[in-house]
Amino acid sequence: MTLERMPARMLAMRHDSPHAEVLHPLDPRQFAADPLVQFERWYALANEAAVAEPDAMALATATPDGRPSLRWVLFKGIVRGGFSFYTHYRSRKGGELAANPRVALGFYWEPLGRQVRVEGSVERLPAADSDAYFRTRPPGSRLSAAISPQSQVIPDRLELERRVAELETRHPHGDIPRPEDWGGYRVTPDAIEFWQQRPNRLHDRLRYVRGAEAWRLERLAP
Repeated sequence: MTLERMPARMLAMRHDSPHAEVLHPLDPRQFAADPLVQFERWYALANEAAVAEPDAMALATATPDGRPSLRWVLFKGIVRGGFSFYTHYRSRKGGELAANPRVALGFYWEPLGRQVRVEGSVERLPAADSDAYFRTRPPGSRLSAAISPQSQVIPDRLELERRVAELETRHPHGDIPRPEDWGGYRVTPDAIEFWQQRPNRLHDRLRYVRGAEAWRLERLAP
């Protein structure tokens, strides 16, 4: 249930909850100087609140001529000052990232009435990072990543299942190596907006903008 739909008596009952801060207007004086620190605070609260998919991250890319594309990926943590995720380099998004390294990210944590929007530039993570993360994936996920020509047209699902069976036969112990065309990316932000739902759609929006020497925090109209 969102704040807008929540009766006043229920709002009052929630003031003693660990997440009572979401009931109050955002105060820029309480925000961290570094937006990544602030993001970690909100992300931790989303995990504590048992949000269904706190790692779900919308990734918007565009071709050089401006044709946009949007899909959901899994956020894999803040890595050396940026938001990380993993995918196939030869997928549609991989091709667009190579041709136009400007992206936007979005998080929406519905139970808390919060979203975070990120704009920035993207680059591949070092191969060592991708190798290390790939080894942590379950064998089934490694198999799927290794056999999938992501975003390409295939004849039917049986083709995927055949490839999985063949690779599983070659690696019965699950020691599937990372495919060369699969790995990580890091989005270095230029701007990060924190949005908090408020009653009557008078929402709070605080945006960090990267300056020459420090981040600038500013309030936007809803």
